[in-house]
Amino acid sequence: MHSAVHPLRERRPSTLMGEGQVAMIGQALKEQEVGVVVVDAALTPVQQRNLERAWGCKVIDRTGLILEIFGERARTKEGALQVELAHLDYQRTRLVRSWTHLERQRGGFGFLGGPGESQIELDRRLITDRIVKLKRELEQVRRTRGLHRSARARVPYPVVALVGYTNAGKSTLFNELTGAGVYAQDQLFATLDPTMRAIRLPSGRTAILSDTVGFISDLPTQLVEAFRATLEEVAAADIILHVRDIAHPDSAAQRADVLGVMAEMAEGPDAALEADWEERVVEVLNKSDLLGGVDSVARRAPGAVPVSALTGEGLDELRRAIDARLSAGLETMEVSLPTTDGAGLAWLYAHAEVLARQDGEEAIRLTVRISSADRARFEGRA
Repeated sequence: MHSAVHPLRERRPSTLMGEGQVAMIGQALKEQEVGVVVVDAALTPVQQRNLERAWGCKVIDRTGLILEIFGERARTKEGALQVELAHLDYQRTRLVRSWTHLERQRGGFGFLGGPGESQIELDRRLITDRIVKLKRELEQVRRTRGLHRSARARVPYPVVALVGYTNAGKSTLFNELTGAGVYAQDQLFATLDPTMRAIRLPSGRTAILSDTVGFISDLPTQLVEAFRATLEEVAAADIILHVRDIAHPDSAAQRADVLGVMAEMAEGPDAALEADWEERVVEVLNKSDLLGGVDSVARRAPGAVPVSALTGEGLDELRRAIDARLSAGLETMEVSLPTTDGAGLAWLYAHAEVLARQDGEEAIRLTVRISSADRARFEGRA
């Protein structure tokens, strides 16, 4: 095991770093018999090939490492498709490095045909065909997800999306709030596939909580495009819970990275996020137990909601904060239902907050807090 930080005066097109640094690292790798080198930077195919030749071992860059991690974490068909798409897009530029038989050619057609298609051209074409097929399948995933969102809009329940830097504790928080058994570990990108569960809020209102993939600084361009589907739930969310690891030494920088990616999603003609996304964000400071508890963190971060998903401290306050944010745009109305209208009564309890109830012999009078859309649905039911 060898680890080192090397400052660069300039980026060399051939090896990224200078000859002296390459030689010094190579000597250390040889002495410690290192078999794989991870470079925390983006390497060109030429740089990667030259470093492997100089050091005599496998070299992967930041993008390659992230793809390897994603490949291990993907569990659903959607996640596997996204990983494969990103990996093929990455490997397509590295065929010149990856193959040893590229001088071989397939014969041309006919008696006077040319030399035909070289192996690298064939491999590149096969990869391109596979990428086209994967993109079609992922587009179908997006359409299916859109149909699911349309179905929820008809129910409808408000959607609360968890976002945050990778390993901030989103899945642990998700499990604590919903009682689900989502995979949660102290590791990067434990969640790649969006997971959704219903939660019951203090007011009695039901909401849908969505767990999403974690963000990371300098996300490779292949992953931004390939994993866009996993972030579409954020665009449709009524509330965005930005979960931060407040105990991490780089918590502020991680916050800036997440908000930066969100801002990019709200730009351009094909923006995935609406311009008012910032108004829907509630900042959740997780792992407060490592800094003296929620009371200690709350004094230093007014306006945010400190919690500990591990101990459960602060989760009731978070539920109330979600409830309050969802109630901000609601209106109060008086409803009188016949005692025989059990379906209408159940609908109001599921979609509105019942503030008061008075049971009579022939009618039930309710005071409810409800959204304008739900009020229209209730008044328009047959």
